[in-house]
Amino acid sequence: MLFVKHTAHLNGQHGRLMRESPALIESRRFGVRHIPMLRPLGWLARGWTDLMRCPLPGLLHGLALAAFGALLIAVAHQHFWLLAGAFTGFLLVAPILATGLYAVSRALERQQRADLAVALAAWKPRDGRLVVFGLLLALAGTGWVLTSASLITGFAPAPVRGPMDFLRVVVLAETGHLFEIWLALGAFLAAPVFASSVVAIPLLLDRRVSVLAAVLTSWRVVQAHPLPLALWAGLLMVLTVLGMATALLGLVIIAPWLSHASWHAYRDLVDTSAMAELD
Repeated sequence: MLFVKHTAHLNGQHGRLMRESPALIESRRFGVRHIPMLRPLGWLARGWTDLMRCPLPGLLHGLALAAFGALLIAVAHQHFWLLAGAFTGFLLVAPILATGLYAVSRALERQQRADLAVALAAWKPRDGRLVVFGLLLALAGTGWVLTSASLITGFAPAPVRGPMDFLRVVVLAETGHLFEIWLALGAFLAAPVFASSVVAIPLLLDRRVSVLAAVLTSWRVVQAHPLPLALWAGLLMVLTVLGMATALLGLVIIAPWLSHASWHAYRDLVDTSAMAELD
C-alpha cells in the first residue's frame, strides 16, 4: 500500500512537471530573496554611488534621453495629444535603454574596469535575447502611444494642441471622465510591463536564460514582494516625471541614477547562484 501511494505521488509530480512549461521550470532555478518594505530606498542610494563612481556613461545616457525628448517636443509640440502618449510610453521602454548602465554597475560590483567602453559593449548583439525583449517593449510602448492618441483625439470635447489644452480639456474637464479613463488605461498597460521587466533585463544581461524564463522570474519577484515593488514603481514614476518637468534637464541625472539603482534591485531580489555568470 505504501509503495502504491509513493508511486501515485511520483506520477502526480511527473504529471505536474509535464504540464509546466520549460520556461517556468527554468525560471525556478532562480531563487527570490526576501527584502524589507523600504529596501527600494537603498537601491536609490547604491545607484547614486555607482553614478558618482563612474559618471561619464550615465551622464551621456541622460543627455541622449533628454535630447531625444527635446526632439520629440520640437516635432510634436502642436500635437500634445501625441506628446502625452509618447512621454508616458517612454516609461515602458526605458528599462531596455539602460542596458549599458546595468553592465557598468555589474563591473563596479565585480571590481572590474567600468567605463564607457563597458557600457557600449553591452549593446553588441550576442544571441538576440535583449533584442527580442527590446522589440516587445517597443511594441508595448507603440501600442500605448496609439491608444492614448486615439482616446484623446476621439473623445476630448475640444482640440488638444498644447499642455494648457490638455490640462483644461482633459485633466480639468467639468464633464466626463476622460482623464480618469486615460490614467486607468495607462496603468492597465504599464502594470504588466513593469511586472515583466523589473528584473528581466538585468537577468538577461547577467545570465544565460530565455526571455520567457526571465519574464516569469520577474513576475515571481513581484508576486513575492508586491508592496516594496509598488513603492519602487512609484519612485520610478515620480522621479521620472520630475525629470521631465524640469524642461527635461533633470533626466540627465535622474535617468542614469534610476538605471544603476535598477541593477541593485535585481541583485537584491534574484538569487542567481544556481547558474553561472554570462561574461
